[in-house]
Amino acid sequence: MAQSRRRVEHEPAFVLHSYPYKETSLIIEAFSRRQGRTALLAKGARRPRSAMRGVLHAFQPLRLSWTGSGELNTLVGAEWEGGMPFLRGFGLMCGFYVNELILRLLPRDDAHEALFDAYAGSLARLGRGEPTAGVLRGFEKRLLAELGYAMLLDRDAASGAPIDPAMHYLYDPERGPLPVNGGAGGEMVVRGSTLLDLDRDEFASAETLHQSRGLMRALIGQRLHGQTLHTRSVLLELQDL
Repeated sequence: MAQSRRRVEHEPAFVLHSYPYKETSLIIEAFSRRQGRTALLAKGARRPRSAMRGVLHAFQPLRLSWTGSGELNTLVGAEWEGGMPFLRGFGLMCGFYVNELILRLLPRDDAHEALFDAYAGSLARLGRGEPTAGVLRGFEKRLLAELGYAMLLDRDAASGAPIDPAMHYLYDPERGPLPVNGGAGGEMVVRGSTLLDLDRDEFASAETLHQSRGLMRALIGQRLHGQTLHTRSVLLELQDL
């Protein structure tokens, strides 16, 4: 039995990625507040006189309307809401990294309203030029939580004891931090102070900055199952991802 067509009106959304389709159209990967990640066909959006041509930009809040019943729906309206600073320089590259995380890890048509709000907040902070480490680590934590892998950061997973800032812990992706000998190494082994700083989104310490970046890279890498993040490859030498 064929699915009935549905119409979504004025849905808060962002464009994550777009690419040409045929001669004059675009296929849009959008992230919307109540519909989640969705693929949209923007017919004629590349024509010079298209009303959508100057609207469908990444990192800007939009109101999108579409209709359809399958995996690729038809975009019928796009309005720019404004109010968001434009991303520039390194902040722009960090925005592309966040977009790629959503594209690689978030299933289509699965609403995550809290993640949508966290995404919008992260873009605003990047646009204001806030330190990128706090913005990225905070979004990565929220994304893992939305995927069902919320991080335990304030207590020992084995005993339930509060994290000791001076001790070293191996972060087990399925359980949380476990105390280890200080001589152990690897991205999953961090000092207790790093876990507590990560929990509080505090990155003033150079050790926390370094260890939290490695830990989050390893945890997200497990969820990617061998996929490579292109934006991370580009920015790895800058030591911010």
